[in-house]
Amino acid sequence: MSQRRAEVVGLGLIGGSIGLALRRRGWHVSGTDIDPARAVRALEMGVVDHAGPDTAAEITFLAVPVRSVPDAALAALASTQGIVTDVGSVKGSIVEAVNHPRFIGGHPMAGSEQDGIDGAEADLFAGSVWVLTPTPTNDDDQLNLLRSVIVDLGADVVALAPEHHDALVAVVSHVPHLTAAALMRLTEQRGNEHRALLRLAAGGFRDMTRVASGHPGIWPDICVENRPAIVEVLDGLITSLQDVRSLVAEGDRAGLLTLLERARAARENLPSRLIATVALCEIRIPVPDRAGVLAEVTTLAGTLDVNIADLEIAHSSEGERGVLILIVEADAAERLRSGLLALGFRPAVLPLQ
Repeated sequence: MSQRRAEVVGLGLIGGSIGLALRRRGWHVSGTDIDPARAVRALEMGVVDHAGPDTAAEITFLAVPVRSVPDAALAALASTQGIVTDVGSVKGSIVEAVNHPRFIGGHPMAGSEQDGIDGAEADLFAGSVWVLTPTPTNDDDQLNLLRSVIVDLGADVVALAPEHHDALVAVVSHVPHLTAAALMRLTEQRGNEHRALLRLAAGGFRDMTRVASGHPGIWPDICVENRPAIVEVLDGLITSLQDVRSLVAEGDRAGLLTLLERARAARENLPSRLIATVALCEIRIPVPDRAGVLAEVTTLAGTLDVNIADLEIAHSSEGERGVLILIVEADAAERLRSGLLALGFRPAVLPLQ
């Protein structure tokens, strides 16, 4: 068999990590960057096999700033016949601007305090969540191929509608980063008056503000592109902080205790990734053999918070119908089955030993 080929456009932390991870799994990886010296550095580090474009790439990963993704995607679609995906943390505006059957929006929820290609790691995506935002125009086989490659990198794939993704990451990523930056600004201002303050910063403070050490250059574009969702979440955060302020100002011990207990319970209930000891079910879904079915089903699963541990497409020899076979956690199978029934599908659920 010929060696599988991929191209990475943008050789920073994420792009470099994708290159290392793919090469570890036997792919031939080509890479380009707006800075030629960085491409040379990637070649020296073994991040890529070839510094330059690859028109034969099966998949092209765009690891460029959010504002640059549409132009980079259109260029990659014109120069290759393969799948094109990106890693930007805003999806709605990008998917709308590109609007091509071979483009599938993506966002690996992974990062590092290290900056640039020198911080690239082959295991960066192990245990992380990688969001895909497919549309009805995407081919099912190409979507499944991209999903399988990402799963092979160690990530859990979640499919979401682009606008749903943007609303969620405003809560779990964008506003937390801005909050950490605001806290560091406050600390810096106080630190100018009391230098000992920064030396007193304990582990909890460091953990809470760790994300503020991320590369600042990408954030203005993110905030502009996802402005409505971020502003809405910031408004909610400001209201919540005003409520907390009132509890503190009034010395409301019972109210504070209730707030902190609820926060602790919510933090402890954050979901972890699927592990092998979890009971699993197989869901078999007869589907029409048409583009967009896999995007519809996987996006429903993502919306219902159902993790898909494995997925297979069984095409009918007659070409009109096929079967999607999903492996999911047993506790979530009924939730997904009900959602599928509501959309007109007729799934069958089978427990796995």
